[in-house]
Amino acid sequence: MKVAIQGERGSFSHEAAERMLPRCRVVPCARSVEVFDQLERGSVQAAMIPIENTLAGTVAEHADLLVARDVFIQAEYRLRISHNLIAAPGVKLRALRRVLSHPVALDQCRDFFRCHPQIVAVPFYDTAGSVKHVIANRLGDAAGIAGRQAAEEYEGKILQAGIEDDKQNFTRFFLIRKLGAFRKKDPRFSQYHRKVGQPTSFFSRSSDYARLIPRGANKTSIAFQVKNVPGALFKSLSVFALRDISLSKIESRPMRGRPWEYVFYVDFLRGDDEAARNALRHLGEVAEFVKVLGVYRAT
Repeated sequence: MKVAIQGERGSFSHEAAERMLPRCRVVPCARSVEVFDQLERGSVQAAMIPIENTLAGTVAEHADLLVARDVFIQAEYRLRISHNLIAAPGVKLRALRRVLSHPVALDQCRDFFRCHPQIVAVPFYDTAGSVKHVIANRLGDAAGIAGRQAAEEYEGKILQAGIEDDKQNFTRFFLIRKLGAFRKKDPRFSQYHRKVGQPTSFFSRSSDYARLIPRGANKTSIAFQVKNVPGALFKSLSVFALRDISLSKIESRPMRGRPWEYVFYVDFLRGDDEAARNALRHLGEVAEFVKVLGVYRAT
């Protein structure tokens, strides 16, 4: 199976993909939108995207793309993020004057830079990409911050391991698949029509839809927009409370192209059962739009 990732080989997305799908063939993409483009074109069968970090929060671009594109979350994976200082073979820590990495990774290693004031943190487009750059150019005064897999991928030397400030650093990844091919086979997917260019919601169960839901699925991710009326959010959330459905996450994001309007992202702890489907039908009556982003097994 070909799996698209954002970033270079050796990145944390690469590690997550191989842990979840050991025999997969990883297809690196420079930008997040290219990951979704590859998936929608059918160039890859799946994609692995980071969606949330315990320290940095939600990956906003990926949340927006999940709503905008015809994709479906099939699984989640939580990866412990351990940052390592990686240089070219023969380079010593005392020789370093700059360290490259993704801005989020640099921000998660503040204590290291506090202890080494002579070293400048340099933002780079990717964690593994920083190691690739340092090794390929044989930089003697620079290193990258990335996972252990990047050191193995580019034959770099780990000068210091585990330099992240917080050891409770985890990233949640989504394994996503293309939805369009399944939805076109079943006209019931368009039963709840999209409004103002927003994605269609679908609540009804079909054999094709069922193929996307793994056995034992017990968690659902959705996105919805509430109507601009008093109590709209309360009414939307009550559809879950009335059925004793537990929410594990809720947050809002601005809607692109519609200033001061917001999309709510919710994860709830039920799979594709009667209570969940009834809650989603009820939500469809009080919300502007609803999109089921995925149904999968909680980790």
